[in-house]
Amino acid sequence: MRDRADSERVVITGVGLVSPIGMGRDAAWASALAGRSGAGPITRFDSSDMHVRIACEVTDFVPEDFMDRRAVRRNDRFTQMAVAAGHLALADARLEIDGDGRRAGAVVASGVGGAETRESSHERMLREGPDRVPPMTVPATVANMAAAQLSMTFGLRGPVWCQHVACAAGTQAIGDAAEIVRRGDADVMLAGGAEAGITRFWIAGFDAMRVLSRWNDEPERAARPFDVARNGFLLGEAACVVVLEPLDRARRRGAPIVAEIAGYGLTADAHHITDPDPDGDGLAAAIEEALRDAGAEPQDIGYVNAHGGASQPGDPAEVLAIGKALGEDVATKIAVSSTKAIHGHALAATGAVEAALTAFAVQDQQLPPTANLEDVDPACAGVDHVVGAARPAAVGTALSLSSGLGGHNAVLAISRPPDHD
Repeated sequence: MRDRADSERVVITGVGLVSPIGMGRDAAWASALAGRSGAGPITRFDSSDMHVRIACEVTDFVPEDFMDRRAVRRNDRFTQMAVAAGHLALADARLEIDGDGRRAGAVVASGVGGAETRESSHERMLREGPDRVPPMTVPATVANMAAAQLSMTFGLRGPVWCQHVACAAGTQAIGDAAEIVRRGDADVMLAGGAEAGITRFWIAGFDAMRVLSRWNDEPERAARPFDVARNGFLLGEAACVVVLEPLDRARRRGAPIVAEIAGYGLTADAHHITDPDPDGDGLAAAIEEALRDAGAEPQDIGYVNAHGGASQPGDPAEVLAIGKALGEDVATKIAVSSTKAIHGHALAATGAVEAALTAFAVQDQQLPPTANLEDVDPACAGVDHVVGAARPAAVGTALSLSSGLGGHNAVLAISRPPDHD
Protein backbone atom coordinates (compact mmCIF):
# COMPACT_ATOMS: atom_id res chain seq x y z
CA MET A 1 0.00 0.00 0.00
CA ARG A 2 1.07 3.59 -0.59
CA ASP A 3 3.12 5.11 2.21
CA ARG A 4 1.28 8.31 3.14
CA ALA A 5 1.70 10.56 6.14
CA ASP A 6 -1.07 10.16 8.71
CA SER A 7 -2.29 13.68 7.81
CA GLU A 8 -2.84 12.45 4.22
CA ARG A 9 -4.57 9.20 5.10
CA VAL A 10 -8.33 9.71 5.02
CA VAL A 11 -10.55 7.56 7.19
CA ILE A 12 -14.27 7.03 7.69
CA THR A 13 -15.16 7.76 11.30
CA GLY A 14 -18.94 7.71 11.08
CA VAL A 15 -21.69 6.34 8.85
CA GLY A 16 -25.32 7.43 8.64
CA LEU A 17 -27.74 5.27 6.67
CA VAL A 18 -31.40 5.76 5.82
CA SER A 19 -32.15 2.80 3.60
CA PRO A 20 -34.70 0.17 2.59
CA ILE A 21 -32.70 -2.39 4.57
CA GLY A 22 -32.60 -0.40 7.80
CA MET A 23 -32.22 2.89 9.61
CA GLY A 24 -28.69 3.31 10.90
CA ARG A 25 -25.56 1.30 10.29
CA ASP A 26 -26.30 -1.65 12.59
CA ALA A 27 -29.71 -2.43 11.10
CA ALA A 28 -28.54 -2.01 7.51
CA TRP A 29 -25.42 -4.12 8.01
CA ALA A 30 -27.36 -6.90 9.69
CA SER A 31 -29.75 -6.99 6.73
CA ALA A 32 -26.87 -7.02 4.25
CA LEU A 33 -25.21 -9.98 5.96
CA ALA A 34 -28.50 -11.85 6.13
CA GLY A 35 -29.37 -11.06 2.51
CA ARG A 36 -32.64 -9.63 3.80
CA SER A 37 -34.46 -7.68 1.09
CA GLY A 38 -36.08 -4.29 1.45
CA ALA A 39 -38.24 -4.84 -1.63
CA GLY A 40 -42.02 -4.74 -1.58
CA PRO A 41 -45.12 -3.30 -3.22
CA ILE A 42 -44.99 0.42 -3.94
CA THR A 43 -46.86 2.42 -1.28
CA ARG A 44 -45.80 5.99 -2.08
CA PHE A 45 -48.30 6.30 -4.95
CA ASP A 46 -50.95 4.24 -6.73
CA SER A 47 -49.12 1.99 -9.18
CA SER A 48 -52.03 -0.33 -9.93
CA ASP A 49 -52.13 0.65 -13.62
CA MET A 50 -48.38 0.25 -14.16
CA HIS A 51 -46.23 -2.64 -15.37
CA VAL A 52 -43.88 -2.17 -12.39
CA ARG A 53 -45.55 -2.13 -8.99
CA ILE A 54 -42.59 -2.97 -6.73
CA ALA A 55 -39.60 -1.04 -5.40
CA CYS A 56 -37.26 -0.76 -2.42
CA GLU A 57 -38.82 1.92 -0.22
CA VAL A 58 -37.61 3.29 3.11
CA THR A 59 -40.52 2.35 5.34
CA ASP A 60 -39.38 3.29 8.86
CA PHE A 61 -38.24 6.89 8.34
CA VAL A 62 -39.89 9.67 10.35
CA PRO A 63 -38.46 13.02 9.16
CA GLU A 64 -39.73 14.84 12.26
CA ASP A 65 -37.24 12.83 14.29
CA PHE A 66 -34.47 14.84 12.61
CA MET A 67 -36.03 18.15 11.47
CA ASP A 68 -38.70 20.45 12.85
CA ARG A 69 -42.08 20.34 11.15
CA ARG A 70 -41.59 23.60 9.29
CA ALA A 71 -38.32 22.37 7.81
CA VAL A 72 -39.95 19.07 6.86
CA ARG A 73 -42.69 20.93 4.96
CA ARG A 74 -40.16 23.08 3.10
CA ASN A 75 -37.89 20.24 1.99
CA ASP A 76 -38.34 17.28 -0.33
CA ARG A 77 -38.00 13.73 0.92
CA PHE A 78 -34.47 13.32 -0.49
CA THR A 79 -33.25 16.28 1.55
CA GLN A 80 -35.07 15.11 4.66
CA MET A 81 -33.32 11.74 4.40
CA ALA A 82 -29.94 13.41 3.78
CA VAL A 83 -30.25 15.51 6.93
CA ALA A 84 -31.23 12.41 8.90
CA ALA A 85 -28.19 10.54 7.52
CA GLY A 86 -26.00 13.47 8.50
CA HIS A 87 -27.29 13.39 12.09
CA LEU A 88 -26.71 9.63 12.26
CA ALA A 89 -23.21 9.91 10.77
CA LEU A 90 -22.04 12.61 13.17
CA ALA A 91 -23.46 10.71 16.12
CA ASP A 92 -21.72 7.56 14.93
CA ALA A 93 -18.46 9.50 14.64
CA ARG A 94 -18.97 11.06 18.08
CA LEU A 95 -18.33 14.42 16.46
CA GLU A 96 -19.74 17.92 16.73
CA ILE A 97 -18.75 20.60 14.23
CA ASP A 98 -17.04 23.25 16.33
CA GLY A 99 -15.56 26.66 15.66
CA ASP A 100 -16.75 28.65 12.64
CA GLY A 101 -17.14 25.58 10.42
CA ARG A 102 -14.69 26.87 7.80
CA ARG A 103 -12.73 23.62 7.93
CA ALA A 104 -15.78 21.41 7.41
CA GLY A 105 -17.77 20.76 4.26
CA ALA A 106 -20.03 18.35 2.40
CA VAL A 107 -20.29 16.66 -0.98
CA VAL A 108 -23.67 14.99 -1.43
CA ALA A 109 -24.80 13.44 -4.70
CA SER A 110 -28.30 13.34 -6.13
CA GLY A 111 -29.53 12.30 -9.54
CA VAL A 112 -33.19 13.35 -9.63
CA GLY A 113 -33.27 15.82 -6.74
CA GLY A 114 -36.68 16.69 -5.35
CA ALA A 115 -38.68 14.32 -7.53
CA GLU A 116 -41.81 14.11 -5.36
CA THR A 117 -42.03 17.88 -4.99
CA ARG A 118 -41.42 18.46 -8.69
CA GLU A 119 -44.17 16.06 -9.73
CA SER A 120 -46.74 17.22 -7.20
CA SER A 121 -46.09 20.88 -8.06
CA HIS A 122 -46.38 20.18 -11.77
CA GLU A 123 -49.65 18.32 -11.28
CA ARG A 124 -51.00 21.23 -9.24
CA MET A 125 -50.00 23.69 -11.94
CA LEU A 126 -51.82 21.69 -14.60
CA ARG A 127 -54.88 21.27 -12.37
CA GLU A 128 -55.15 24.75 -10.82
CA GLY A 129 -53.00 27.02 -12.97
CA PRO A 130 -49.46 28.47 -12.80
CA ASP A 131 -50.31 30.87 -9.96
CA ARG A 132 -50.88 27.88 -7.69
CA VAL A 133 -47.36 26.46 -7.88
CA PRO A 134 -46.05 26.31 -4.28
CA PRO A 135 -43.40 28.97 -3.60
CA MET A 136 -40.86 26.47 -2.28
CA THR A 137 -41.01 24.29 -5.40
CA VAL A 138 -37.66 25.35 -6.86
CA PRO A 139 -35.63 25.33 -3.61
CA ALA A 140 -37.08 21.93 -2.72
CA THR A 141 -36.32 20.32 -6.08
CA VAL A 142 -32.80 21.44 -7.00
CA ALA A 143 -30.33 18.58 -6.62
CA ASN A 144 -27.86 20.53 -4.49
CA MET A 145 -30.35 21.11 -1.67
CA ALA A 146 -29.32 18.01 0.29
CA ALA A 147 -25.74 19.29 0.50
CA ALA A 148 -26.97 22.81 1.22
CA GLN A 149 -29.23 21.68 4.06
CA LEU A 150 -26.41 19.67 5.61
CA SER A 151 -24.34 22.85 5.48
CA MET A 152 -27.05 24.92 7.14
CA THR A 153 -28.01 22.27 9.69
CA PHE A 154 -24.49 21.60 10.95
CA GLY A 155 -22.74 24.91 10.20
CA LEU A 156 -20.48 23.62 7.42
CA ARG A 157 -18.82 26.64 5.80
CA GLY A 158 -16.05 24.91 3.87
CA PRO A 159 -16.37 23.22 0.45
CA VAL A 160 -20.00 22.24 -0.18
CA TRP A 161 -21.40 20.95 -3.47
CA CYS A 162 -23.40 18.27 -5.25
CA GLN A 163 -22.24 15.52 -7.58
CA HIS A 164 -24.69 14.85 -10.39
CA VAL A 165 -23.26 12.04 -12.54
CA ALA A 166 -26.10 9.53 -12.36
CA CYS A 167 -25.41 6.18 -10.71
CA ALA A 168 -21.70 6.84 -10.13
CA ALA A 169 -22.33 10.06 -8.22
CA GLY A 170 -22.39 8.76 -4.64
CA THR A 171 -19.08 6.98 -5.12
CA GLN A 172 -17.59 10.06 -6.75
CA ALA A 173 -18.85 12.26 -3.91
CA ILE A 174 -16.93 10.18 -1.36
CA GLY A 175 -13.83 10.02 -3.56
CA ASP A 176 -13.80 13.77 -4.21
CA ALA A 177 -14.45 14.59 -0.56
CA ALA A 178 -11.57 12.33 0.46
CA GLU A 179 -9.29 14.22 -1.93
CA ILE A 180 -10.34 17.52 -0.32
CA VAL A 181 -9.31 16.19 3.08
CA ARG A 182 -6.13 14.60 1.73
CA ARG A 183 -4.85 17.86 0.22
CA GLY A 184 -5.57 19.73 3.45
CA ASP A 185 -8.49 21.89 2.31
CA ALA A 186 -10.78 20.60 5.08
CA ASP A 187 -10.49 18.76 8.38
CA VAL A 188 -13.93 17.14 8.16
CA MET A 189 -16.10 16.30 5.17
CA LEU A 190 -19.56 14.78 5.10
CA ALA A 191 -19.95 12.82 1.88
CA GLY A 192 -22.45 10.53 0.22
CA GLY A 193 -25.71 10.64 -1.65
CA ALA A 194 -29.45 11.09 -1.24
CA GLU A 195 -32.24 9.97 -3.55
CA ALA A 196 -36.02 9.67 -3.28
CA GLY A 197 -37.04 8.87 -6.82
CA ILE A 198 -39.77 6.29 -6.26
CA THR A 199 -42.41 8.33 -8.08
CA ARG A 200 -44.88 7.62 -10.83
CA PHE A 201 -42.81 9.52 -13.42
CA TRP A 202 -39.48 7.87 -12.63
CA ILE A 203 -40.90 4.35 -12.38
CA ALA A 204 -42.61 4.87 -15.74
CA GLY A 205 -39.48 6.36 -17.26
CA PHE A 206 -37.16 3.58 -16.18
CA ASP A 207 -39.69 0.97 -17.18
CA ALA A 208 -39.88 2.53 -20.64
CA MET A 209 -36.14 1.80 -20.89
CA ARG A 210 -36.90 -1.84 -19.99
CA VAL A 211 -34.39 -1.81 -17.13
CA LEU A 212 -36.77 -2.53 -14.23
CA SER A 213 -37.83 -5.96 -13.09
CA ARG A 214 -41.55 -6.70 -13.49
CA TRP A 215 -41.62 -9.63 -11.05
CA ASN A 216 -44.43 -7.95 -9.12
CA ASP A 217 -45.60 -11.14 -7.41
CA GLU A 218 -42.16 -11.84 -5.90
CA PRO A 219 -40.59 -8.48 -5.02
CA GLU A 220 -37.98 -9.95 -2.69
CA ARG A 221 -36.72 -12.25 -5.47
CA ALA A 222 -37.04 -9.78 -8.34
CA ALA A 223 -33.54 -8.26 -8.39
CA ARG A 224 -31.10 -10.99 -9.48
CA PRO A 225 -27.62 -9.62 -10.25
CA PHE A 226 -25.43 -11.98 -12.32
CA ASP A 227 -28.19 -14.58 -12.50
CA VAL A 228 -29.15 -16.16 -15.81
CA ALA A 229 -32.77 -15.16 -15.10
CA ARG A 230 -32.03 -11.50 -14.29
CA ASN A 231 -34.48 -9.06 -15.83
CA GLY A 232 -33.62 -5.67 -14.38
CA PHE A 233 -33.26 -3.83 -11.08
CA LEU A 234 -35.68 -2.45 -8.53
CA LEU A 235 -35.72 1.29 -8.02
CA GLY A 236 -34.67 2.20 -4.51
CA GLU A 237 -34.44 5.27 -2.30
CA ALA A 238 -31.82 6.01 0.32
CA ALA A 239 -29.49 8.48 1.92
CA CYS A 240 -26.00 7.64 3.10
CA VAL A 241 -23.52 10.08 4.62
CA VAL A 242 -20.04 9.21 5.84
CA VAL A 243 -17.73 11.36 7.96
CA LEU A 244 -14.22 11.69 6.54
CA GLU A 245 -11.21 12.93 8.51
CA PRO A 246 -7.42 12.73 8.33
CA LEU A 247 -6.07 9.75 10.26
CA ASP A 248 -3.99 11.85 12.61
CA ARG A 249 -6.95 14.02 13.59
CA ALA A 250 -9.18 10.98 14.09
CA ARG A 251 -6.60 9.38 16.37
CA ARG A 252 -6.10 12.56 18.39
CA ARG A 253 -9.76 12.78 19.27
CA GLY A 254 -10.15 9.04 19.84
CA ALA A 255 -12.64 8.65 17.02
CA PRO A 256 -14.00 5.24 16.03
CA ILE A 257 -12.35 4.35 12.72
CA VAL A 258 -14.42 2.26 10.33
CA ALA A 259 -12.05 2.05 7.34
CA GLU A 260 -9.66 4.03 5.17
CA ILE A 261 -10.37 5.51 1.75
CA ALA A 262 -7.12 4.28 0.27
CA GLY A 263 -7.68 4.86 -3.44
CA TYR A 264 -10.02 6.44 -5.97
CA GLY A 265 -10.44 6.01 -9.71
CA LEU A 266 -12.64 7.91 -12.13
CA THR A 267 -13.12 7.33 -15.88
CA ALA A 268 -15.69 7.51 -18.69
CA ASP A 269 -16.59 4.94 -21.34
CA ALA A 270 -17.29 7.47 -24.12
CA HIS A 271 -19.44 4.72 -25.60
CA HIS A 272 -23.25 4.90 -25.24
CA ILE A 273 -25.98 6.91 -23.53
CA THR A 274 -27.35 3.93 -21.55
CA ASP A 275 -25.28 0.78 -22.10
CA PRO A 276 -21.79 0.24 -20.69
CA ASP A 277 -18.83 -0.50 -22.92
CA PRO A 278 -19.29 -4.23 -23.57
CA ASP A 279 -15.52 -4.69 -23.42
CA GLY A 280 -15.42 -3.25 -19.90
CA ASP A 281 -12.43 -1.05 -20.71
CA GLY A 282 -13.67 2.11 -18.98
CA LEU A 283 -14.50 0.42 -15.70
CA ALA A 284 -11.30 -1.60 -15.86
CA ALA A 285 -9.34 1.64 -16.19
CA ALA A 286 -11.11 3.10 -13.14
CA ILE A 287 -10.23 -0.01 -11.12
CA GLU A 288 -6.60 0.27 -12.22
CA GLU A 289 -6.54 3.95 -11.26
CA ALA A 290 -7.95 3.19 -7.80
CA LEU A 291 -5.26 0.53 -7.33
CA ARG A 292 -2.51 2.97 -8.40
CA ASP A 293 -3.85 5.63 -6.05
CA ALA A 294 -3.88 3.15 -3.18
CA GLY A 295 -0.48 1.71 -4.06
CA ALA A 296 -2.14 -1.71 -4.16
CA GLU A 297 -1.61 -4.77 -6.34
CA PRO A 298 -4.43 -6.94 -7.70
CA GLN A 299 -3.60 -9.70 -5.23
CA ASP A 300 -4.16 -7.22 -2.36
CA ILE A 301 -7.88 -7.08 -3.16
CA GLY A 302 -9.98 -9.47 -1.10
CA TYR A 303 -13.49 -8.37 -2.00
CA VAL A 304 -15.37 -6.42 -4.65
CA ASN A 305 -18.77 -4.84 -4.03
CA ALA A 306 -19.96 -4.80 -7.62
CA HIS A 307 -22.25 -2.32 -9.32
CA GLY A 308 -24.33 -5.40 -10.17
CA GLY A 309 -27.32 -3.71 -11.75
CA ALA A 310 -28.88 -6.98 -12.97
CA SER A 311 -28.97 -5.77 -16.56
CA GLN A 312 -28.32 -8.09 -19.48
CA PRO A 313 -25.41 -6.07 -20.92
CA GLY A 314 -24.10 -4.55 -17.69
CA ASP A 315 -23.34 -7.56 -15.49
CA PRO A 316 -21.14 -9.44 -18.02
CA ALA A 317 -19.28 -6.23 -18.90
CA GLU A 318 -18.55 -5.64 -15.20
CA VAL A 319 -17.17 -9.15 -14.67
CA LEU A 320 -15.06 -8.68 -17.80
CA ALA A 321 -13.75 -5.37 -16.43
CA ILE A 322 -12.76 -6.98 -13.12
CA GLY A 323 -10.86 -9.67 -15.00
CA LYS A 324 -9.09 -7.13 -17.20
CA ALA A 325 -8.06 -4.89 -14.31
CA LEU A 326 -7.02 -7.57 -11.84
CA GLY A 327 -5.99 -10.35 -14.21
CA GLU A 328 -8.22 -13.33 -14.95
CA ASP A 329 -6.28 -15.68 -12.66
CA VAL A 330 -6.67 -13.28 -9.74
CA ALA A 331 -10.28 -12.39 -10.56
CA THR A 332 -11.49 -15.97 -10.42
CA LYS A 333 -10.39 -16.11 -6.77
CA ILE A 334 -11.76 -12.72 -5.69
CA ALA A 335 -15.04 -12.66 -3.77
CA VAL A 336 -17.69 -10.52 -5.47
CA SER A 337 -21.22 -9.62 -4.47
CA SER A 338 -23.88 -7.05 -5.33
CA THR A 339 -25.99 -5.67 -2.52
CA LYS A 340 -28.41 -4.00 -4.97
CA ALA A 341 -30.34 -7.26 -4.83
CA ILE A 342 -31.67 -6.19 -1.41
CA HIS A 343 -31.54 -2.38 -1.24
CA GLY A 344 -32.38 -1.69 -4.87
CA HIS A 345 -30.83 0.86 -7.16
CA ALA A 346 -31.05 4.24 -5.44
CA LEU A 347 -29.42 6.03 -8.37
CA ALA A 348 -26.92 8.62 -7.08
CA ALA A 349 -27.21 7.37 -3.50
CA THR A 350 -26.41 3.78 -4.37
CA GLY A 351 -22.64 4.15 -4.59
CA ALA A 352 -22.53 5.75 -1.15
CA VAL A 353 -24.63 2.96 0.37
CA GLU A 354 -22.41 0.34 -1.24
CA ALA A 355 -19.22 2.09 -0.14
CA ALA A 356 -20.51 2.05 3.45
CA LEU A 357 -21.34 -1.66 3.24
CA THR A 358 -17.90 -2.31 1.75
CA ALA A 359 -16.30 -0.43 4.65
CA PHE A 360 -18.24 -2.59 7.11
CA ALA A 361 -17.07 -5.70 5.24
CA VAL A 362 -13.39 -4.85 5.68
CA GLN A 363 -13.93 -3.74 9.27
CA ASP A 364 -15.84 -6.87 10.32
CA GLN A 365 -14.16 -9.30 7.90
CA GLN A 366 -17.56 -10.51 6.73
CA LEU A 367 -18.75 -10.44 3.11
CA PRO A 368 -22.44 -9.94 2.30
CA PRO A 369 -23.93 -12.31 -0.28
CA THR A 370 -25.64 -11.52 -3.55
CA ALA A 371 -29.25 -12.36 -2.75
CA ASN A 372 -31.27 -14.26 -5.36
CA LEU A 373 -28.20 -15.44 -7.26
CA GLU A 374 -29.22 -19.04 -7.89
CA ASP A 375 -27.88 -19.81 -11.38
CA VAL A 376 -24.84 -17.78 -12.39
CA ASP A 377 -24.94 -16.66 -15.99
CA PRO A 378 -21.94 -18.26 -17.77
CA ALA A 379 -21.10 -14.78 -19.08
CA CYS A 380 -20.71 -13.65 -15.44
CA ALA A 381 -18.72 -16.62 -14.18
CA GLY A 382 -15.25 -15.10 -14.13
CA VAL A 383 -15.24 -14.23 -10.40
CA ASP A 384 -15.93 -15.93 -7.05
CA HIS A 385 -19.55 -14.97 -6.36
CA VAL A 386 -20.61 -14.82 -2.71
CA VAL A 387 -23.93 -16.65 -2.68
CA GLY A 388 -26.30 -18.16 -0.18
CA ALA A 389 -24.91 -16.68 3.03
CA ALA A 390 -22.38 -14.19 4.33
CA ARG A 391 -18.79 -15.36 4.19
CA PRO A 392 -15.99 -14.71 6.70
CA ALA A 393 -12.84 -13.55 4.96
CA ALA A 394 -9.49 -11.92 5.69
CA VAL A 395 -9.84 -8.73 3.63
CA GLY A 396 -7.21 -6.02 3.76
CA THR A 397 -8.53 -3.96 0.86
CA ALA A 398 -11.83 -4.07 -1.02
CA LEU A 399 -13.21 -2.27 -4.06
CA SER A 400 -16.59 -0.61 -4.45
CA LEU A 401 -17.57 -0.18 -8.12
CA SER A 402 -20.15 2.16 -9.65
CA SER A 403 -21.19 2.87 -13.23
CA GLY A 404 -23.71 5.45 -14.41
CA LEU A 405 -25.82 6.38 -17.40
CA GLY A 406 -23.64 8.14 -19.95
CA GLY A 407 -20.64 5.95 -19.21
CA HIS A 408 -19.41 7.33 -15.87
CA ASN A 409 -17.24 4.96 -13.79
CA ALA A 410 -16.10 5.50 -10.21
CA VAL A 411 -14.17 3.11 -7.97
CA LEU A 412 -13.12 3.34 -4.33
CA ALA A 413 -10.40 1.22 -2.75
CA ILE A 414 -11.38 0.82 0.91
CA SER A 415 -8.88 -0.64 3.37
CA ARG A 416 -8.85 -2.21 6.81
CA PRO A 417 -8.96 0.32 9.64
CA PRO A 418 -5.41 1.67 10.12
CA ASP A 419 -5.25 0.51 13.75
CA HIS A 420 -5.28 -3.00 12.27
CA ASP A 421 -2.35 -2.33 9.89
